[in-house]
Amino acid sequence: MKLNLLALSVILSSINAFSQESNHTKEPLKLEHAEPLYIDLIRDLGAHKGEKEWNVGVGTFDNKTFDSHEFLVEYEWAAIDRLGFEVELPFTFYSPITGISNDSLPSNKLESLKLATQYTFLVSEKYHTSMAIGYMHEFEFSSFRDWGNPTVPGMVYNPFFVAAKKFANSLHTLLYTGPIITQHFNSSHWDFDYEFHANFHYMIPNTSNFVGVEVNNYANSEGIDCTIRPQMRVSLNEELMVGIVTGIPVERKEQGFSMFLRLIWEPPHK
Repeated sequence: MKLNLLALSVILSSINAFSQESNHTKEPLKLEHAEPLYIDLIRDLGAHKGEKEWNVGVGTFDNKTFDSHEFLVEYEWAAIDRLGFEVELPFTFYSPITGISNDSLPSNKLESLKLATQYTFLVSEKYHTSMAIGYMHEFEFSSFRDWGNPTVPGMVYNPFFVAAKKFANSLHTLLYTGPIITQHFNSSHWDFDYEFHANFHYMIPNTSNFVGVEVNNYANSEGIDCTIRPQMRVSLNEELMVGIVTGIPVERKEQGFSMFLRLIWEPPHK
């Protein structure tokens, strides 16, 4: 009887170990890519089912006659392998520069409700490359001063494409691009913009820390608006990271220099 129980125990242990190994081997390939800190991705490229992440971002932007302060809360998760979703609430608050009246300030507002999804359709170990397509939909909100008149004055439609490649295990590049189409409900007017963001990062070997630059470009009928954003990311522990970003406009139109801080919490998943 003892021998039978011992044999059964060994068999069950072997089956369990084989099952765990099979589940591990069935998990699709995921490559490590440096993710930009200002225009971030919906989820990691090649994300695995069950991954999730919380982001809190704060930033200050110089707008000539006033400062704007951004605050965002963002939750993203992978529902199945390689398919990510995101919900984001971005807020903007305004403060005057010395000598400017409060009456001239824009009204504080919850900018929008952002809902987005992203699917990684290519992960190539041979070429160290991942590609994804995605879509972001924004329900724009009126300022707190005009809330309810109307509450939702427009929508933003934003399909996008992402391609990332890693060189020599430490150098990372990423392209994020697509059209931004804004619909205004109170008129027949539509705005058409095109975004093109190029990213270059150096990731310190055997860590999640990196330094790099994000080049954000927006093009419309009035020209191209380009901002260079040097940045760095530092891991505080296995689950918590902090990203620091500075913004330098190539040609100042409305917005000048800026600072942005992103706190990233990625809970462990099974």
